[in-house]
Amino acid sequence: MKKELYFGVAIMAMILIGVAIAMPAPSEITDGHLGLLMLSLVVVAIMLGFPTAFTLMGMGVIFTYFAYDGNIQQTLDLMVQSTYKVMTNDVLISVPLFVFMGYLVERANLIEKLFKSLHLAMARLPGALGVATLVTCAIFATATGIVGAVVTLMGLLAMPSMMKAGYDTKMAAGAITAGGCLGILIPPSVLLIVYGATAGVSVVQLYAGAFFPGLMLTGMYIAYIMIRAKINPKCAPPLSEEDRKVPLSPVLDSLKRTYGSSRAVSALVNGLKGRREGNLTGGQVAGQLFVAMLPAIFAAFILGLVYSSLTAPKEAAFDTSGLVSFGSEYQGSSSSNYDFGFDEPAGAETSEVAPALEEPAAPAEAVAEEAESQPAPMNFWISLLIVAAVLVYYYVRLSFERLEVFKMLLTSFFPLAILILAVLGSIVFGLATPSEAAAVGAFGGLMLAAGYRQLSFPVLRESAFLTSKTTAMVCWLFVGSSIF
Repeated sequence: MKKELYFGVAIMAMILIGVAIAMPAPSEITDGHLGLLMLSLVVVAIMLGFPTAFTLMGMGVIFTYFAYDGNIQQTLDLMVQSTYKVMTNDVLISVPLFVFMGYLVERANLIEKLFKSLHLAMARLPGALGVATLVTCAIFATATGIVGAVVTLMGLLAMPSMMKAGYDTKMAAGAITAGGCLGILIPPSVLLIVYGATAGVSVVQLYAGAFFPGLMLTGMYIAYIMIRAKINPKCAPPLSEEDRKVPLSPVLDSLKRTYGSSRAVSALVNGLKGRREGNLTGGQVAGQLFVAMLPAIFAAFILGLVYSSLTAPKEAAFDTSGLVSFGSEYQGSSSSNYDFGFDEPAGAETSEVAPALEEPAAPAEAVAEEAESQPAPMNFWISLLIVAAVLVYYYVRLSFERLEVFKMLLTSFFPLAILILAVLGSIVFGLATPSEAAAVGAFGGLMLAAGYRQLSFPVLRESAFLTSKTTAMVCWLFVGSSIF
């Protein structure tokens, strides 16, 4: 018998012996003792290999039958009512949509491209493969919300690469399993949806509360791997020169052979104006130069928006000098001060003529002043200098290899990041419900698969089949927990 089997049998025996010692005589058993017995039997049944959902359902029905003193009608009615309550819960609509989005992203081979580009971008960091594995797991967990899918796919992608690079088996397996478990915390987590529907808590609040702890846990995992690899390089050796080599595209390779410069921007500008090899056209060089200038364009766009919002002219204040607050005339007055119309009419002797109403004062002519823009604060100019210095340093250090890695990230990381931010942002900021955001995510997954030319009928059919299986498992688990 294997050690694992001995360990499992020993744990089950300890649970059963502990429950037998804690349980009182049958005549003194209360509802609390029955709950303890039910919980222990659920743990033992799951460890024996029974499906979790049906174990919860079976234990719930059996112990409900005991609680109702053998009344089978009430037991079955309670089971039917619990199942119907799950069926009418509209929050669970988001589960198959999020799962479908994740399977489409997986079938589009985005995760494989993302892992390759991240491990090349982080090649100089200690424990680069482990760090790339954790970042990929965090992003994929955000896209799917399913722990099993993340662990399975990353085990196929990252485990062979880490073993080939000489990583310690414990380090490699720990990075994959720890990164896969981030799918429980980082939205859109299926377990958070199930928990919110079970406990009656807002899924939006659960997402908002779990997002930053998930990112913090990811950062702690990354810091541990980097520190461990720095202290003990044998458990996570640095990548070899062969593994760090970045294959260049034909355009960049031709420019590098022509100008022999490690500075990509200057070579692209010279290639745009000067000589070019072979069939290389100016349009191809201009396209590569545009890709290289995207960080500067994006930074200029964001800084322009910030500058326009900071220097926008202030709106004129509304003049309330001639207005009287409501109720100020009657504050503290009693009912005796009001004239209800029951007094005697005034005599003839009171012939005083009421004074004529004063003519309203001539309205003051509005002076049309041109709206003046506000000066930008000093913090903006300091931030502008910092961003400019960072961009200058980036472009001075930008080589052909780094430009190629940036292009790989541009086609793998950024589309997925935009999709995730759109889905989660619409939920957190209250623009859409989880079900509506999940529908947007599923449509975005379809668009990504079509954009990468991976959308076909077999891919769509397989994604729908896997979504049905996963959703059925989650819904049966939810029904079982509701009955339990």
